[in-house]
Amino acid sequence: MKPELQDLPLLDNSGSHRFELTVNHATAFMEYGDRPEAIALFHTEVPPQLEGQGVGSALVEKVLTEVERRQRQLIPLCPFVTSYLKRHPEWQRLVAPGYQRWFQPTASR
Repeated sequence: MKPELQDLPLLDNSGSHRFELTVNHATAFMEYGDRPEAIALFHTEVPPQLEGQGVGSALVEKVLTEVERRQRQLIPLCPFVTSYLKRHPEWQRLVAPGYQRWFQPTASR
């Protein structure tokens, strides 16, 4: 994560079911749903003026840190989150068992 994004707070806007990260007066967000043992991540959106600056990746990392802090499992339904998890396998430990297969290498025949 870029140093300038590291200290920015992650807001849990529970009324809207969104995690939010505000950078330079613009807000990137990730929509989520609470499940009994897990948090499902549905959609990530980064405003056009913040694209290409690492804001989306910082948002994902902050959300994953929060999921871990809450001792919950992760249901990664958002393609951006799934892509991040494939690039950062150290976070795959949070993925709920039923979704682990998305991150397993394909067996060669």
